This record gives sequence, C-alpha cells and structure tokens, in this order.
Amino acid sequence: MEPNQPNSTLTMKDIARQLGVSVATVSRALKDSPSISKERRDQIQQFAREHNYMPNIVAEQLRNSRNAPVKIIGVVLPEFIHYYFSSVLTGIELEASSRGYRLLVASSYEQAEREATICEEFYRNKVCGIIISQSKNTTNYDHFKRLYSDQLPLVFFDRICPAINAHRVVVDDYQGTRKAVTHLIECGCKRIAYYGTSTNMEIGVNRLNGYKDALYQHGLQYDEQLVCMCDNRSDAEMITPRMLELPQRPDAFFAVNDETAVGILHVVKNMGLRVPDEIQICGFTGSNEALASDPQLTSVEQDGIQVGHEAADILIKLVEGQLPRDHAEKRLVKTHLVVRGTTR
Repeated sequence: MEPNQPNSTLTMKDIARQLGVSVATVSRALKDSPSISKERRDQIQQFAREHNYMPNIVAEQLRNSRNAPVKIIGVVLPEFIHYYFSSVLTGIELEASSRGYRLLVASSYEQAEREATICEEFYRNKVCGIIISQSKNTTNYDHFKRLYSDQLPLVFFDRICPAINAHRVVVDDYQGTRKAVTHLIECGCKRIAYYGTSTNMEIGVNRLNGYKDALYQHGLQYDEQLVCMCDNRSDAEMITPRMLELPQRPDAFFAVNDETAVGILHVVKNMGLRVPDEIQICGFTGSNEALASDPQLTSVEQDGIQVGHEAADILIKLVEGQLPRDHAEKRLVKTHLVVRGTTR
C-alpha cells in the first residue's frame, strides 16, 4: 500500500494486518492510550497519517451507544440537485450539528423501492430517527408503517405519507398557490394554466385546491384543458407548445416549481411571445433559477432552511423525550410571493 494515497476504505483491521499487530492494539494506539508503548503508538499513528486513515464515526457512535441514544439522524431526500431539497438539508444539518447530532443522508432518486431499501438500512444501522420527503412514485407505504409500528421517530417534510399520522413540517402550499393565482388574475389574466404534481400526495392536492379556489373566488371557470400534471422542465418544454396551440390559449401559467416555470418561459420566448405582455408566468420555490431567468421569474418563495430547522427540532425532541410520540407534531412554514419580471 503506497503512502499518501487517499483510501476511504482503509480500516483498523487493514492497519493491524500491515503492521502485524492486533486490531485492539491499533484502536488503543489511535486513541493515544498509554497502555501501548510510545514507539508502537508513533508507528501506528504515522502509518495511519501516511495512508489517510479516517475513523468510522458512525461505527464508533454505535459501539458507544449502550447507555445513550445514538445521535445519528437518517435523512432521505427525493433528489440532491433540487434547490429546495438541498436547502432543507442545509437547515437540518445546521440544527442537528448545533445539538450534537450527525446525519446519514441518502437519495431515493424518486424510486419507491430504493426509498424502502434506504429506510430499512437506516433502521438496521440504528439511527435515532428518520427525516424524509417521500418519493413522488411511492404508493405502497408498508416501509413507513413498519418503522412507525416499531416506534422509530419519523418526521416528514414537503411530501407527507398519507397512511400514518406522521410528524410533519410543510409549507403553506394552499395559501401560497391561491395568492400566486390571485396575483395573476389581478394582473388581468383570465385563462391560467396550472402545471402541478401528483394528487396522490398532499402537496399536490393542496396546491391544486389553492388554484381552483382562486379561480372560483374571482368568478373564473375551472377548465380541465388548462390543467396538467407536469413538475419538471423537460416535460414542460414538451407540453407547453401544445398548450399554446389551443383555440383559446392560456394567457398565464402557474407552475408547481421554478424548474418547470423556467421550462415554460423558454418555450414561450422561443415561440415569439412576449413575457409578461402576452404571457405571464409564476413559479413556486424561490430558487436561484428564478433570479437567473430572463426576465426574472415571479415565484412563491418557500424557506427550505426553516423547514429543515423545524424538522430536525421535532425529531431531536422526540428522541430526547421532549415531545410525545403518540401525538403528531405538525408545523407550517409560511410562504410569500415575490413579484419579478414575468408578471405585470
């Protein structure tokens, strides 16, 4: 084994084998125990440094967890690269680390089976609880039910499991959407297309209801032709040309997230329509994409970092017995509309 070569899989067993000593001797030497001679300690420590040995902090906490709860929180995200989910993760990490907890983080990549596998692995590795936003493709909730029945603390954010009375942190999806669509109406729009996410999830139901109620409250008819399930840029770029070719085309679009809204904006501009003079567009997230678009995107901002803070706070209080596990804690984070260049 060559020195100074990064090796993230190097273990104490590897060091022991290379130096012809026991694993216990390596462990004590790395902890600078006086029960090992200084010469041997120096030899082992130098070898570890030269080969970039990194201790397995998770394993160490598990070994020392007999008398205290393991301070490791499992976090499952639908995806890493989405602005909102990464900002929630930031909030979770800031809150957890300030209270002495570490994270194990994984992504389901919107795959229900992978999500179930991750939850099972976290459970086997004895995390103290799990914070999760479920995959949009999850329709079988057995893995959540098992964790819930085994009394492992679970906190959902954004996408909530409907099968259990779960602890949760959500943004005000209904009011955020209602205010956004009301803004479009007050800007003179009468045919507002809605690009949403699956109504199998609470978030999808709440945002669609916010859209419908804004129309009804202003005397506008709900038109199914203007409503589609579309929550990503590629689908938006495929669907929007057909939407704009309707005999009575929309004069505005509300999109369930900024990524989708930017896809709509790209198509609208490529078709030679002026934004916001002919078409107005509003997104939902408040991401960097909203600021980078031309014109800048009007969007409902949701504070992902605050959502993460609240989710970690609930989970830690559950672990430490400060909240009852048999009463679901439900927290709502407010949204606010930021008007920019894609609306009047």
